[in-house]
Amino acid sequence: MAPLTIAIDSADDPRIAEFRDIRERDLTGRHSRFIAEGTVVLRMLAEAHLGNGDFAAEKVLLLRNRVEGVADILARLPADVPVYIAEAEVLDRIVGFHLHRGVLALGRREPKGGELIDRLPARSLVLVGCGISNHDNAGSMFRNAAAFNADAIFLDETSCDPLYRKAMRVSVGSVLSVPYQRGGDALGLLTKLAERDFAIWSLSPRGETDIRSIPPSDRMALVVGTEGEGLPQAVLSRFGSARIPQSAGLDSLNVATAAGIALFAMSAAAQRI
Repeated sequence: MAPLTIAIDSADDPRIAEFRDIRERDLTGRHSRFIAEGTVVLRMLAEAHLGNGDFAAEKVLLLRNRVEGVADILARLPADVPVYIAEAEVLDRIVGFHLHRGVLALGRREPKGGELIDRLPARSLVLVGCGISNHDNAGSMFRNAAAFNADAIFLDETSCDPLYRKAMRVSVGSVLSVPYQRGGDALGLLTKLAERDFAIWSLSPRGETDIRSIPPSDRMALVVGTEGEGLPQAVLSRFGSARIPQSAGLDSLNVATAAGIALFAMSAAAQRI
């Protein structure tokens, strides 16, 4: 059954105000609301909503000729989620640029009660980001975490919000499927993980242990830092450090690339238990 739609004829229509000029502004930080862009991300938002996850859809805005192609996704959303449609000219005026995908949704994050760290299973692999300020890297880290079955991502207070539109888009919606928590200082967060029996491995070009030689354990945490400065010395000196063997003379890998390689190795190690 085709979803009920509401036609939008003016970019000034107050019902779609949240979608205006989305390149110049972002909704994240405003009561945990965010913009989801593209068919894949809309599908993951619908699945998160249907599965009673941490996310809910508030409204959808579509290019008129995209309605039929996403009808199966819209059918999975609650009936009270309005679906607005517009012709290309109106949609472009709303968002402030040519939106060739033609699929947008306004979502809301509603985290479950209690600390994520206390909801992790007995066997867990988590990724911890310290000072991850680049939205492309943040999005790629979530995509890697989803690919290698990480149970959660923890970001310190200096890391960017993964709900930013660009991070969400780069993650291909994985921000909606990988449980995460953002806030607090890195050392305090890692201390909490250590208290819960996590073997903590901080990734550094000068790490002591080859990432392929990390001993398997039921609970493992991979810690990555911002490019350039890397991880704080307080973290590197307190917990185990690992390195990815690479060509001599190369300073370091992109943090998202490094995280993907290391998560693959740690996931393989976990399977040897």
